[in-house]
Amino acid sequence: MPAQGMAIRGQRSLLRQIREALAGGGPAQARLDMVVRIIALSMVAEVCSIYLRRATGEMELFATEGLEPGAVHVTRMKPGEGLVGEIMRLGRPLNLADAPEHPAFSYRPETGEDPYHAFLGVPLLRGGRAIGVLVVQNRTARVYTEDEVEDLQIIAMVLAEMVASGELIGVEEMNGVELAPRRPDRLKGSRFAEGLAYGVAVLHEPPVAPSQLLSEDAAAEEIRLKGAIEALQAQIDEMLEGQHGLVDASYEVLETYRMFAHDRGWNRSLEDAVRNGLTAEAAVERVRSEHRARLGQARDPYLRERLHDLEDLNDRLLRHLAGDGHVARDLPENAILIARNLGPADLLEYDRTRLRGLLLEEGSSASHAAIVARALDIPCVGRLPGLRDRVSEGDPVIVDAETGEAYLRPRTDVVKAIQARIDVRRQRQAAFAKLRETPAFTRDGVKITLLMNAGLDVDLESMADAGAEGIGLFRTEFQFMVSEEMPRFNAQAALYGRVMDAAGDKPVTFRTLDLGGDKVLPYLEAEREDNPALGWRAIRMGLDRPALLRLQLRALIAAAKGRALRIMFPLVASCDEFRAARALVDTEVAWALRRGRPAPSRLDVGAMIEAPSVIWHLDALLPMTDFVSVGTNDLMQYLFAADRGNPRVADRYDPLSPPALRALETIQRACAETGTPVSVCGEMAGRPLEAFTLVALGFERLSMPPAGIGPVKQMVLSCDREAARRGVSALLKSGAGSVRNEIETLARKLYLAV
Repeated sequence: MPAQGMAIRGQRSLLRQIREALAGGGPAQARLDMVVRIIALSMVAEVCSIYLRRATGEMELFATEGLEPGAVHVTRMKPGEGLVGEIMRLGRPLNLADAPEHPAFSYRPETGEDPYHAFLGVPLLRGGRAIGVLVVQNRTARVYTEDEVEDLQIIAMVLAEMVASGELIGVEEMNGVELAPRRPDRLKGSRFAEGLAYGVAVLHEPPVAPSQLLSEDAAAEEIRLKGAIEALQAQIDEMLEGQHGLVDASYEVLETYRMFAHDRGWNRSLEDAVRNGLTAEAAVERVRSEHRARLGQARDPYLRERLHDLEDLNDRLLRHLAGDGHVARDLPENAILIARNLGPADLLEYDRTRLRGLLLEEGSSASHAAIVARALDIPCVGRLPGLRDRVSEGDPVIVDAETGEAYLRPRTDVVKAIQARIDVRRQRQAAFAKLRETPAFTRDGVKITLLMNAGLDVDLESMADAGAEGIGLFRTEFQFMVSEEMPRFNAQAALYGRVMDAAGDKPVTFRTLDLGGDKVLPYLEAEREDNPALGWRAIRMGLDRPALLRLQLRALIAAAKGRALRIMFPLVASCDEFRAARALVDTEVAWALRRGRPAPSRLDVGAMIEAPSVIWHLDALLPMTDFVSVGTNDLMQYLFAADRGNPRVADRYDPLSPPALRALETIQRACAETGTPVSVCGEMAGRPLEAFTLVALGFERLSMPPAGIGPVKQMVLSCDREAARRGVSALLKSGAGSVRNEIETLARKLYLAV
């Protein structure tokens, strides 16, 4: 029988018939049978069937028109079994001219489907997750048209919402159907910010369930949709046209973003869904689910990144349809934020007094979200594949950022165990608090200065509580990353002034902008680079854009108001770079003096040692500097040629390895010989075992996240530096790839508190 798709009744008529059938009341199975009968008639299909997913993962035949009625609730397929299982696995339609010839075909004699060849199945998607499959079949071998596939997808989207809301099937009949994951689940990821937390899941971008799926006036909905799309496009065009303070803002990131916003295919899919009877909001959700299903499984990281662009576009479009901007969400008292990834400002929009933990599907320990989480002392675990589709809003969740694990809907015994560990951790925090005013001297009398890393206003509140002796690294780029536009002179000077005021007589080291690489600003021109970690970033960008760097230096000098000022340049790879950067500082000091403004009472200018090249040129670099700081995060990735933001290689090396420790020893010795003050401000400094190793190598200034100061101080107070030096020195010539186990053994022998 030749199918004519929706030509007989039209899709809007079909959706109206389904709604009327549901409004008629009666037993749930009878209404479900009526729905498949209506779909089969409208699609000119001899078979229409609905399969739903059980909590076991099995797919159960819930209703059919055309197959044997006795197969309903009897036919079940194991996860991944048959064509239905294949659709669930792929999350997209399967269109076959001769279904029995497909290698995934699974014959079930009780269904009586022997004579049917043409097969079209589409997933019932909700929030990007397949909860069932809708199938139509015909005897004649043929491929269904694109219009028919589109029609069935729209019907499936409406059915998915009806099933989830209980409108299509009653609560009793739904018992055992997995609309959302229910069983306990454990995911292994990576530790981004230490800690433990137990709470309820809050989805960063929760799926918007449209209050109304079917429209009464398609023309009016099309006008609403068109207006919202135009507003969205205008918003993005404005961002690209330099309305935020910079010229030449024509960079690839937003160009790609604008390309999607103006994409005819995306626009046409939305318009077609509305014309076929959906509301504008339902149309957005329908297209969103399709993109998630299609791109969410892509292995290509570029395609997966494009999914983030599309997700954000959908969210922005929904906000335009709602007629309002982003509104901060109310959080429960014990919120665990769930997200695929987070931008630099996203985490700061939430009430941190209620935020207990953070779980990310992607990201890295060097990502913006991870850095902010550490600054706020929020436990964070990332690189949890499939997280978003395995958790629902309100699920109980455990964040174990000590082992790098997440527990979804944990069993009672697991909850009790984690609560016991949380209690122990609180007791340890209380013990650390008692050490706040205790100077950090080793047992053999060596003073270790413990500083904190910062970059946000909220960090300043932690300085006194943590017992920090100053700020060893203030990341000035954070102000730029969380802003919608380039921070002006006054805004920069105001922030730097607040930092110095909060620090009082304690030292503050301001690192100039460390942008580029993974830190891309939406208002700053940037080109796509094959290897951004080795590209145009940090001091290279500052020297190539001297106006940008000079404005920051001018703001720092103004904020000092005649006080002592410490400025540090990131990623210095040559003496020439440092010489040129320091000359800009001198130029700005002279500029201030000419205008009668006070110069800093003391000005110290330093360099970060992150590029291996300067390790063998310290004899020339150190005499030009007032101090240096070792940025172990970047130094290690460059030493081992392993991008720390790439999960495939980030864990392939250990900083507690002979080559890494020899490099650090070389730096420390050169600084000692020249009398150059040196500190370590990378992640190593905030971990007790790694900090113990740094102390053993001779480092006496460590800068770390506020949460690391207590544990590191406890370690210092229990440490005999000379004994540690002898033990670690013996390991530097080891041929092993890592000496972590040996250092742990040494720490135990020395009764170290780590």
